[in-house]
Amino acid sequence: GGGSTTPDYGEKRLPQALIIGVKKGGTRALLEAIRAHPDVRAVGTEPHFFDRNYEKGLEWYRNVMPKTLEGQITMEKTPSYFVTNEAPRRIHSMAKDTKLIVVVRNPVTRAISDYTQTLSKKPEIPTFEVLAFKNRTLGLIDASWSAIRIGIYALHLENWLQYFPLSQILFVSGERLITDPAGEMAKVQDFLGLKRIVTEKHFYFNKTKGFPCLKKPEDSSAPRCLGKSKGRTHPKIDPDVIHRLRKFYRPFNVMFYQMTGQDFQWEQEESDK
Repeated sequence: GGGSTTPDYGEKRLPQALIIGVKKGGTRALLEAIRAHPDVRAVGTEPHFFDRNYEKGLEWYRNVMPKTLEGQITMEKTPSYFVTNEAPRRIHSMAKDTKLIVVVRNPVTRAISDYTQTLSKKPEIPTFEVLAFKNRTLGLIDASWSAIRIGIYALHLENWLQYFPLSQILFVSGERLITDPAGEMAKVQDFLGLKRIVTEKHFYFNKTKGFPCLKKPEDSSAPRCLGKSKGRTHPKIDPDVIHRLRKFYRPFNVMFYQMTGQDFQWEQEESDK
């Protein structure tokens, strides 16, 4: 991680900002883009401190962090925090003014993307349709399956709002991160109190991948495109299954829009198709 210009001085600090979710929402793209900012230092790998490694203690966590200079922001991303019950309380007890960033994406597409990722690692798993339903004939969605549960954003957000005010949480649209990366990055930089340095000139659209890539940072030769594991082709899913999933998520989406005061337009998207 990090460019060759990274100073070896400075000190390791606990993060002031965290990308807490969601899995398959666009968190890696966001992390790579914000790392292009000179005042941000971030861990490349996911520390999973507040869900899996909490017993290792804050000193262990601090040690995982990159060194920063005065005025630089330390960040990390672990998308599973958003759905971890203990995470809000644990982060709040580390620092109650921690800034939280959640990248959200249409929960139906997110679920399929999540399934696609698992399928690439375990080709023997049942079909999406089989896993998505408790009872296919009755059309009962299995909300306990993590691929579906993660997308019930309103449910998870409730947990966070018990510890953090909305003003400390930024919701980034995974869709807009693709269609207008510079626009979404402007919001992120404003939220973090940073100068808007990451702008349209940092991105170019990669036609093969179908999403924007970062142009080369000053100190490296190649443009940064997300790895092979990103932009996988999704398996063909029965349209009826998609329709039922949309119906299942709609009330939760509406609730999420109301809670955040932001309309992510996932319903409009549906009616366009």
